[in-house]
Amino acid sequence: MKHALITGASGGIGSSTALALAEEGWNVYLHYHSNEKAMKELVHKIEGLGVEAIPIRADLTTPKEVGKLVQSIFQLDAVIYCSGNSGWGLFQDHSENDMDQMINLHIKSPMLLIQQLLPKLIDRKGNIVIVSSIWGQIGGACEVVYSTVKGAQLAFVKSLSKELAPSGVRVNAIAPGVVETNMMSGFTDEDRLSMFEEIPMGRFAHPDEIADSIQFLISKKATYITGQTLSVNGGWHT
Repeated sequence: MKHALITGASGGIGSSTALALAEEGWNVYLHYHSNEKAMKELVHKIEGLGVEAIPIRADLTTPKEVGKLVQSIFQLDAVIYCSGNSGWGLFQDHSENDMDQMINLHIKSPMLLIQQLLPKLIDRKGNIVIVSSIWGQIGGACEVVYSTVKGAQLAFVKSLSKELAPSGVRVNAIAPGVVETNMMSGFTDEDRLSMFEEIPMGRFAHPDEIADSIQFLISKKATYITGQTLSVNGGWHT
């Protein structure tokens, strides 16, 4: 039986990915921070599929809590890092604390987590997938800090993939465009319509579509793919 760790598993992309892997027979470690209700519902669904679902609570904006996650994990074949939040506003209005939290959640915590889990991944010749963002590729006004940390994730993937390739561990990233998740709830109908008009496919991605891309990257169909960023954006900004 294969085991995957999915961080941010109570969110839209994380939960869709967890269900997709469970349907393929994966046992899943499900990291979450505060959404206990969503996590309980997800665990119930996954256990109904006949596989193991292990919820683990940790605040990854605080790197010292990475250890809580690591100590709960035994056999491991894949890490899918979905944890993240966006920060909208002028760069000059972001506080140092805002920046620290974004850097910790998107850069320092995934680096520490993966570093500590590498022996298990190398032993199983496993996979790592980081869910980044289109803004890490092209940058976005009023999302300067978010774009910066997402860009750092892509650099991490490129570098680590080269180091781990001889060990049989593959490292890739997904760069979604706009995805229909709770992160979009703060946008007005006018904002949403404006984005629809910019996206050639005329709609936002569904979380399942991002999960399908993650599934592909950790599957046997992608055994010669490493160090890559798969853009899943409906043709937006390509």
